[in-house]
Amino acid sequence: MSVAPLEGVKVLEFSHAIMGPSAGLMLADMGADVVKVEPAPGGDPTRRLPGFGAGFFPGFNRNKRSVAIDLKRPEGRAAVHRLAARVDILLENYGPGTMERLGCGYEQLRAVNPRLLYLALKGFLAGPYENRTALDEVVQFQAGLAFMTGPPGKPLRAGASIVDILGASFGVSAVLAALRERDRTGEGQRVGAALFESTAFLMLSHMAGSVATGEAPRPMPARQGAWAIYDVFDTADNDQLFIGVTSDQQWARFAEVFALETLVADPRLATNESRTREREWLIPALREIIGKFPKAEVRQRCETAAVSWAPVGKPTDLFTDPHLMSHGGLVDTVIRTLAGGSATVGLPAMPVSFGAEQARPGLTRQPPRLGEHNAEVLSEAGFSPAEIAQLAETKAIAAAA
Repeated sequence: MSVAPLEGVKVLEFSHAIMGPSAGLMLADMGADVVKVEPAPGGDPTRRLPGFGAGFFPGFNRNKRSVAIDLKRPEGRAAVHRLAARVDILLENYGPGTMERLGCGYEQLRAVNPRLLYLALKGFLAGPYENRTALDEVVQFQAGLAFMTGPPGKPLRAGASIVDILGASFGVSAVLAALRERDRTGEGQRVGAALFESTAFLMLSHMAGSVATGEAPRPMPARQGAWAIYDVFDTADNDQLFIGVTSDQQWARFAEVFALETLVADPRLATNESRTREREWLIPALREIIGKFPKAEVRQRCETAAVSWAPVGKPTDLFTDPHLMSHGGLVDTVIRTLAGGSATVGLPAMPVSFGAEQARPGLTRQPPRLGEHNAEVLSEAGFSPAEIAQLAETKAIAAAA
């Protein structure tokens, strides 16, 4: 078994921010040869983002090669057409109509490569909204995710760009299905995935639940829970743990390890459904009991009871997470710091494994410098040294940074 099942698949990526780059990352991590086509002369603008966006480029662009091409110049467009003639997949997440205006839309490129699979990652699929621009946070508000995340009256975006990554995942799933279909038919096609529809899919259970219960969904902080014990608990040493007790069998074990004989004998707590109705007094009672123990003791008792528990972690805790570190769950990545230096740290690998060994996809290339692979990629596409030099002279390609 290989951790690179897409070896031999050639991809051109036109992308920025997270949705497009994360789709390219997934394909690259699984072995595809992904060439990131960055706009010359400045490149992907996320290379220069501060604050919250400072990790976008190094986080989502490993295992790729970079060429810097100016699509506003006819020589640049012609170069892209020559590159597109030899690839399997082109993916892009530019604004609606941008690739078409630049002469690199699906209809324009299928003329040079009828087998091309063109993955368009947008804000919206076909419909009244399809020409709107969108962002992860925009559709979180529009489709109800922000409403469900924050407390009542205070909608709140999720703490990560989950819609960008989910939309990319749906796009990759669809384009790989289309690749399988091309094996049968020999024909390429346009494939689409979008932020809004991905967020709507996340709302599926809330929509179905509103019908099943006859009640409108309430924000998660104010929801009626499905399980009686599914909460964060303080410990005696001023720390916290999340504990989930989701079955009657787990309740019996949990009650035993925490010596809750009185509670177990209470007929009001006989089933999860009845315990859920008693949460108003049950949870404070459990908080008082659990709060007498230090974190390590609570953790050990939860392990003994075989119930779900977790520390209240922070993203930076993952750098040293023993589980991630044990089997290739972190990939050593070079990050250029805003201070002008660089650091090598472990970033999460793609969350899949292959074979009986459960091997994880790893690192083949560090995030590329802008235009680092201009000559290499163009030469592979049949450009002569003289042609490459001419493209550089006319500024159709940018000099490698």
